[in-house]
Amino acid sequence: MADHVYKHIQLTGTSAVSSDDAIRAAIAKAAKTVRGMRWFEVIETRGHIEDGAINHWQVSIRVGFTLED
Repeated sequence: MADHVYKHIQLTGTSAVSSDDAIRAAIAKAAKTVRGMRWFEVIETRGHIEDGAINHWQVSIRVGFTLED
């Protein structure tokens, strides 16, 4: 396995469907401009409650990507 150096960015995805969907949304959006993404880590999960039910999810993630040579 080759040695890697990673740079980290923090993203927050949102979704009315689920926390997983919020993560997928953040990664999909970042993939349009960030190359070499390799891993993510969930930092924080929040939600908005309306009328006693979950109305919206917000998930903050840290994404690691490899630096190009």
